[in-house]
Amino acid sequence: MITWRAAALFAVLGGVGIALGSVLGLGAWAAVGVALGVVALLAVADWVVAAPAAEVRLRREGPTQVRLGDTVTVNLHVTNASVRTLRAVVRDAWVPSAGAAEPYAHALSLDPDETVALETVLTPTRRGDRPAARVTVRSYGPLRLAFRQTTRRRSAQITPPWTLRTLPSFPSRRLLPEKLSRLRVIEGQVVTRGRGQGSEFDSLREYVVGDDPRGIDWRASARRQHLVSKQWRPERDRRVLCVLDTGRTSAGRIATSAAGDAPVTAESEARGEPRLDLAIDAALLLATVAAHAGDRVDVLAIDTSTHVNISANAKQHLHRVLGALATVEPALVETDFGRVVSEVIGNERKRALVVLFTTLDPGALGDGLVPVLPNLVARHKVLVAAVHDPALDALAAARSSADDIYTAAAAERGLAELRRVTAALQRHGVSVVDEPAERFASTVTDHYLALKASGRL
Repeated sequence: MITWRAAALFAVLGGVGIALGSVLGLGAWAAVGVALGVVALLAVADWVVAAPAAEVRLRREGPTQVRLGDTVTVNLHVTNASVRTLRAVVRDAWVPSAGAAEPYAHALSLDPDETVALETVLTPTRRGDRPAARVTVRSYGPLRLAFRQTTRRRSAQITPPWTLRTLPSFPSRRLLPEKLSRLRVIEGQVVTRGRGQGSEFDSLREYVVGDDPRGIDWRASARRQHLVSKQWRPERDRRVLCVLDTGRTSAGRIATSAAGDAPVTAESEARGEPRLDLAIDAALLLATVAAHAGDRVDVLAIDTSTHVNISANAKQHLHRVLGALATVEPALVETDFGRVVSEVIGNERKRALVVLFTTLDPGALGDGLVPVLPNLVARHKVLVAAVHDPALDALAAARSSADDIYTAAAAERGLAELRRVTAALQRHGVSVVDEPAERFASTVTDHYLALKASGRL
């Protein structure tokens, strides 16, 4: 194939030929034909001399994981495997959500068996697996009048496979020091008045005035001939199951703003976070704190089928949860809560804290979850966690015009439905968290810590 330089050369030679032909009395068409022949001959020679574009070897180096919002660099090593000098432009294409920074194409000149590393800076904009698409090589001749380019099939063959897994951003990790500090207080590792009593036996010590008489171990007291009191600690090795609803409602976006009083607009809601991403963030914070407390953490992502079912028995296993949740996406289906309850009961034989991250949608919960709740509540402690949509509050507060009043009435009806669903869940013995995105993850973890402190987990 020819480049624009061939057309420019033809225009120059044709103009010169016409000018000389008019001086020498030759025809203009003859001059144009001669110019065209010269350019064609040079272009063909240039194409023949160009190094074969397909005779390159490619390999990649770099990280395979990155947290959403961070930046990584992936290197593409290009080796000239031909016997000619390679004058080429290499385009390393990625999917748009990988956030590849310019330049997308790299000009290079390589002698035979020479290797060069081309850097691609990636800042992913979405969770999940972000694959490299295709590497295209365009090899030019010395005059750059013509080039050879790899075909689509050959480009696919020589492109080294590479997938960058984008992990959840986990913004609530900034709350970990505070939550872990409270956990240490509950476990009695810090001596404060807020020490949790717990219900798991720890040790024996001499009875002192002020101890609960119900804690006296009478058999140990008889052996030692003085009163001995039991020491308790908060329960360890308990089970926490985080259930992520990945049905259609999890795809809705919730407006998040740094300023709590900032108005919610259509633009801010469109830029907001999906419910599923906010639920993942809260689940990661809860799982991290529970793992530090020595509890077993299970994570389940489900709608009409199970997408993730993974356990973290120790702090070292949390990276597995992070990697598994990276690829979870909402599905445009109605969640089958009967299947959810069956999976939970099948996963957790012992009593556990089941945190269901979903939405307080009257249709979905009223028709799907409430009928099967008794089977779940009878075996486990259940917490339903939903992100509150501030758009409803903003619409309900608008009173400036007649249209706003009608809109506010509809919003008030929606809020009333949320309150009705919350009351129905609480009548079944279910705890409910309905908080804005800024406080959602913290409130869910605080509920777990409160259960831990009271010995009701």
